Amino acid sequence: MSKIFVDACFGKETPYTPVWMMRQAGRYLPEYMKVRAEAGSFLNLCHDPKKACEVTIQPLDIVGVDAAILFSDILVIPHEMGMDLEFIKGEGPVFHKPLKDEADIDALLGGEEAANKLTYVYDTLKLLKEELPEDKALIGFTGAPWTLATYMIEGKGTKTYNLCKKLIYTNPELMHKLLAKVTQVVKYYMEKQILAGADVVQIFDSWAAALEKQAYFEFSWKYMVEIAEYLKEKYPHIPVIMFPKGIGQYLDDIYGNFDVFGVDWSTPMALAKEKLGDKYVLQGNMEPCRLYSKEKTTACVEKIQEVMGGKRHIFNLGHGILPDVPVENAKHFVSECHRVSKKA
Repeated sequence: MSKIFVDACFGKETPYTPVWMMRQAGRYLPEYMKVRAEAGSFLNLCHDPKKACEVTIQPLDIVGVDAAILFSDILVIPHEMGMDLEFIKGEGPVFHKPLKDEADIDALLGGEEAANKLTYVYDTLKLLKEELPEDKALIGFTGAPWTLATYMIEGKGTKTYNLCKKLIYTNPELMHKLLAKVTQVVKYYMEKQILAGADVVQIFDSWAAALEKQAYFEFSWKYMVEIAEYLKEKYPHIPVIMFPKGIGQYLDDIYGNFDVFGVDWSTPMALAKEKLGDKYVLQGNMEPCRLYSKEKTTACVEKIQEVMGGKRHIFNLGHGILPDVPVENAKHFVSECHRVSKKA
């Protein structure tokens, strides 16, 4: 059976423009919070394929999105490479022993050895393939090597990225060594997600905007492209989505063999269409905070539809849905995306 979402990723004609939301399986849903409480912790939930499958499917049943995205976290990769990860309430993810030197990098598990430890992710995907309706696509994902490296070096979220940037500008060879090692793990991890049932994969570069242009293309984008091209060569039938947040000023220099470019909310959709619309399908890009107002949501959805005309486009937010968004407003967003694109 044809999946509308997959067809849209390849730029094919679809009866309406599909929609999904980043972080759609998450804290804004009471049903998710119930399952998370039963799991005992966020990491326990990631490690439990049955529960992870349940929360992955919830947004399809409750909100009506057109694709399910695997419930997991980008930081399970460095965790299984050998780093001690904890999610602390009010603080977020923390690596208790961040990377300090080359010896720490050398000690990390690499390649297929590390990817093989993520069996709970692959088991979740296999369960999802059994549970999902045939017409709904299943999205796998990973963090970009640069975004993963920021956590591995800083030890937690950061506003300055000073430790990572210090390494880039004082010892670029060592940073490249880490990024290359993470990239090899991600390649195998994404491949194993595809073999377990992912119909589409997305690479999240959440901290793309932390780098100036030359540094971004040297230390982040080229590794994302390496991953995408590895996957496209082996699995050309699997769409690859790239989502580098906050680099609208670099659109002229985007390159690579992938299918969909995720447009963040700070980048005008018209600009993204002008620069990239002929090369890639575009995804996005409503400002997530508009979800607090149904009126502002409708206005934005109609504007995006006007710009894109229902062609080579997937509706989404320009970043993740926030925890205090009313569920009814999320439903409204999805229904409006369907309404305006079906009408068109």
